[in-house]
Amino acid sequence: MKKLIFLTVLLFQYYPIVFIQAQNKQYLSSLAAEAELSLEKGIAFMQSLAIEGGYVYHYSLDAKEKWGEGQTDDRTVEVQPPGTPAVGMSFLRAWRITKNKKFLSAAEDAANALILGQNESGGWDHKIYFDRPTGKRVSFDDNQTQSAISFLMSLDQEIDKPSLTQAIEKALDMMLESQLDNGGWPHQYPWQGNYHDYATFNDNGINDCIRVMIEADTYYREKKFAESLQKAGRFLMISQLPPPQPGWAQQYNEYLQPAWARSFEPPAVDPSASLNNINSLIELFLHTGREELLEPVPDAIRWLKTSRLPNGKWGRFLELGTNKPLYYDRGRIRVDSLQLLSLERRTGYAYEVNLKEALEAVELRFLHISNPEIVGPKVDQTGKLIELAENVRKIIKNQDKMGRWIVHQDRFRKEVPGKIWDGEYRTEDRISSALFNHNVGVLCAFLEAYKDLRAVH
Repeated sequence: MKKLIFLTVLLFQYYPIVFIQAQNKQYLSSLAAEAELSLEKGIAFMQSLAIEGGYVYHYSLDAKEKWGEGQTDDRTVEVQPPGTPAVGMSFLRAWRITKNKKFLSAAEDAANALILGQNESGGWDHKIYFDRPTGKRVSFDDNQTQSAISFLMSLDQEIDKPSLTQAIEKALDMMLESQLDNGGWPHQYPWQGNYHDYATFNDNGINDCIRVMIEADTYYREKKFAESLQKAGRFLMISQLPPPQPGWAQQYNEYLQPAWARSFEPPAVDPSASLNNINSLIELFLHTGREELLEPVPDAIRWLKTSRLPNGKWGRFLELGTNKPLYYDRGRIRVDSLQLLSLERRTGYAYEVNLKEALEAVELRFLHISNPEIVGPKVDQTGKLIELAENVRKIIKNQDKMGRWIVHQDRFRKEVPGKIWDGEYRTEDRISSALFNHNVGVLCAFLEAYKDLRAVH
């Protein structure tokens, strides 16, 4: 009798678990189908906004107004993320997980826009003007040229197309040619005889170039890419400033000295750039196995941890020698605090940033790499999938019948051509490429996790 009672209790304890698992399985299967349908609707709508296969940042709901870096027209697209390469990469990721040929076709269209806009030097400026000559200027600012090359190389792994191959070869040749003798990359290329020629970490310039060369070396395994990475790693090491400020500046002149860029960007130690450089050193170590690349990291982390401002943030520019935050307005006008800057600069440039989570993440990453015997926390794949599912449900709910994801009451600067912004804003509903890329990323992450879970079970 006791045995029967025990078995009955055990059955009632176990049955809900099995029932819940079955429910979850059915729910996730249904949601995966909905996620694929949402991708198809969203990508189809996004394609309807394309200009020669390319994209800008924002669109009015009727698509009559378009914005990139400021208001733009019907014959111009953006290269800088979240523009054409980023949207193309979203299409490509969706293709890889679903094998829906419409998504691959959309990615090819985005690539064609970039190929059409590739300039004489082999790279891209921040915009493509389809009705103008492409020019020669290559911009490494804000992941512009780098994101274009990354996307084209990723697509090259999926299709065999001569025009794509030629564009990639031309771009990678330019990357090698533009790399400075010291191993860094300039802000822009060809050289102009001003700060654009300096080795520039600002806005991840060199870091994104390193990422591109790691990808090129991974995909194509040519000696020239490995040599480029060796030069880049050396530059990261020799450009680290000495104690007591073992970080990095935003830009360096030909004498490897921190240097002025724009009139509000002084020679200084930059915590954000320093954090990015730690990550680049780790990425280079993981790719090459060269342990000396990790040597600059501990001192840099210690310095970052002691350089926090009283408000909990980090200054973008810390004065050489004193470690005090610097605030420069346009015209190299120095003021004593963020509040004393002009409205245009105070609201249009990140003089103070919150690096807490990013610093904790890089410190943990370095700890695991330098101490491989330390086992990180086990990831609950099912729990992760359920969490993703909640976000997917919201994304599907927020998508309208046309396949649009709308940023409601989007607030943005009201620009007047030829005038400095006066503080006035516009507020209206808009379509956002950044929101599209984010939502496609979440949908794809869910489908990838669901696929992995099914493979395990």
